[in-house]
This record gives sequence, C-alpha cells and structure tokens, in this order.
Amino acid sequence: MAEAIAILALLFVAFVALGVFVTVKAVKAAKRGVDRTITQARRTVEDTTLRAKTYGTGGVTAELAQLRLSLRTSMRATQDALEAGAAEDASLQESLQLFRRLSAHGHELDADLKRLERDPDRAGVAAQLEELRERTQRIIHSAESLRWAARDRARKFADDDLASLNAQIDVEAGALRHWTVSEQEGLSWQAQPAGTAPDPAASATRSAQEPDAGRGASGPDEPRAITAKDPRQQPFYSWQKSTRPETTN
Repeated sequence: MAEAIAILALLFVAFVALGVFVTVKAVKAAKRGVDRTITQARRTVEDTTLRAKTYGTGGVTAELAQLRLSLRTSMRATQDALEAGAAEDASLQESLQLFRRLSAHGHELDADLKRLERDPDRAGVAAQLEELRERTQRIIHSAESLRWAARDRARKFADDDLASLNAQIDVEAGALRHWTVSEQEGLSWQAQPAGTAPDPAASATRSAQEPDAGRGASGPDEPRAITAKDPRQQPFYSWQKSTRPETTN
C-alpha cells in the first residue's frame, strides 16, 4: 500500500513539474513574440521619422538622418540574408559571426549619429560630416560584400542543382523514347488492320522463320508420299475440250 502511495506521489510531482515546464516555455515564447513585435514597431517608427527628416528638413539634420537610414537599411538586409542562408548552409555561420562583429561597429556609429542630431553646435557637427560619411560607407560596403557573397553562393547552388536536374530529365526522356529491336519486331507480327496491304518484307521474314508447312511430323528428310490427282478436282479452263465419258460395251 505504501509503495502504491509513493508511486502516485511521484507521478503527481512529475505531472506538476511537466505542467510548470510547459507553462514557462509558453510564457517565454509569448514574451519573445511580444518583444519582436515591439522591436519591429520601434524600427518602423524610427525609419519613418528618419525619412521625414530627410524630406522635411535640410542641412546637417537631413544629412545625419540620411546616413542613419542608409546604415540601418543595409545592415538589416544583410542580417536577413545571412540568417536565412545559414539555416540551409552551415558554411555561412562564419560569415554570420563576422557580421555580428560588424554590427557592433554599426550600432556604435548609429548611436553617434543619433547623438549628433541633438547637438546644438551645427557648425561642429558639419565639420564631422565627412568623417561620418566615410565610416558609414565602410560599414555599408562590408555589409553589402557579405550579403552579395551569400546571395551569389545560394544562386550558384541553385544553378548547379537545376543543371543536374535537367541532365537527369534528359536521360529519362531519352529512355522513354527508346524502343528496342525486339519490341519493333513484336509490333510487326501484329495483325494488319482491315483494308491494309501486307508488308512484303514482314511476310518474307515470317516465311523464313516459320517451319515448312509441307513437312510432316515424321521429319524433314523422309520422302513424301505420291498420290494420284483427283480428276474432279483439276482446274478447268475455258479453252480445254470437255472430256468425253468412256463407253462400256
């Protein structure tokens, strides 16, 4: 009895632990979903604000907003391309690690540009624009190099797979169109449709392959029996004279 109670207690504890584990996992998944939604919404608002600054204002503020927008767009596109490719191509993991290191520089530059947007010293900020442009272009160039290399690699694999598939299809199509000689001969032995003249070549082939109709079961070398012809079965021609019946005395 005590053993049964202990087993039931263990099962109850196991079910409770499993329920807690599932609940925690569901809460974490929901939290990650909410975090992604909030992050996406924040990015959308920031990108919209930056676009508005590039079109609505001029001078240093518009220049800084354009640099931030270009940097964010390039980095996001590269991240999406590498993460999508790494899920199918393990060799892109190293490229993804390099991009994460590059992202640290990109976040640092974005923070500097954002801080300079609020700087009241417009002249001092304008003096740094050339250096800021150079930093931005270097990071964007590195991000684009990784992105286009990953895309070229994926396209090369797709082209190779398509070429291999086309070759296999050509081989299969050729096999489907191949008829052997035996199949062609088998078709030639079939009965001709009504109203169709027989093929002389096919008739000759059949005559050569079929056994001699005049040979009996006793063998081909034995002499044939000579039988008298029945006069009643002789063919009658129009120019022949009719045979007179014999008279008996």
